[in-house]
Amino acid sequence: MRIEQLEYLAAVTRYGSLRRASEQLHVSQPAISEAIRKLERELGVTLLDRRRSGARISLAGRELLQPIVDVLESVDRLKAAAGDQLATRRMLRIGTVNAGTASLVLPAVRAFQATNSRAAVEVRNLQQDEIHVSLAEGTLDLGLVNLLDGDDLPPDLEATPLLVGRPAAVLPAGHPLAAQAAVSADDLRGERFVAMRSGYLMYRFAHRLFGSDLPAAWHSTDGAEMGKMMVAEGIGLTVLPDYSVLGDPLERAGLIVTRPLAGDTTVVTMTALHRRQARVLPAVLQVLGHLREQARQPLPVRTA
Repeated sequence: MRIEQLEYLAAVTRYGSLRRASEQLHVSQPAISEAIRKLERELGVTLLDRRRSGARISLAGRELLQPIVDVLESVDRLKAAAGDQLATRRMLRIGTVNAGTASLVLPAVRAFQATNSRAAVEVRNLQQDEIHVSLAEGTLDLGLVNLLDGDDLPPDLEATPLLVGRPAAVLPAGHPLAAQAAVSADDLRGERFVAMRSGYLMYRFAHRLFGSDLPAAWHSTDGAEMGKMMVAEGIGLTVLPDYSVLGDPLERAGLIVTRPLAGDTTVVTMTALHRRQARVLPAVLQVLGHLREQARQPLPVRTA
């Protein structure tokens, strides 16, 4: 058994197919396939489902993925302890919901790179369930998600609260409802509404807010960033965590504003997640520290 065989299998899982793993690793598909075949013969299990449409990791492969990831992380730690500079260039993989990208993740990555100039970082915008699965499989190192009161997390994930806020109505600055101190669900029902697509936390909250009486004009989109742009363009109104809007460039430029939701006491928390394990990678702890520091920063003041 060779380390590269394990790396090849982990790459097929991470990138979703043999072809994509080949492109990312700059190793030919036949070479990766043959290395994994040898590993299959050695272990006595089929690790890849090979079909005409391509090869993907099998169920048996997924069951063995966690021990494989543990071995690769142990190798990384061994290289780091030995002073191998290659280990410090291991790609740090971060998954985030849209609401955390601009306000938290990007400043934290910039601070991390200031002291780790040779480190590579991959940031992926994902839905919350995708982040949970990818963390469990070891294809992400760190994840940022929004949680509502009472939401449960998988027991194998460690949670660090970063930002606490409330869902708020997001409006174009010149909209008549912006003159109100608060906006009600009935106010929103009478407007074109931009909902997050199914799978996003704010999709779930919107259905809780409106119940069965949804706004008649209902648009949908992927994530907070596109939702804010649609509001700024006058396409509709939306509901997002207040911390994902306050300090946003569109809000600072005076194009969008937030208003509290009348009578709503829901709390939403931006939370960092990583796998529970005996030793967390130093890079993960560093980025987590930068995220905490960024979360403590005051929000920028909106420009005139």
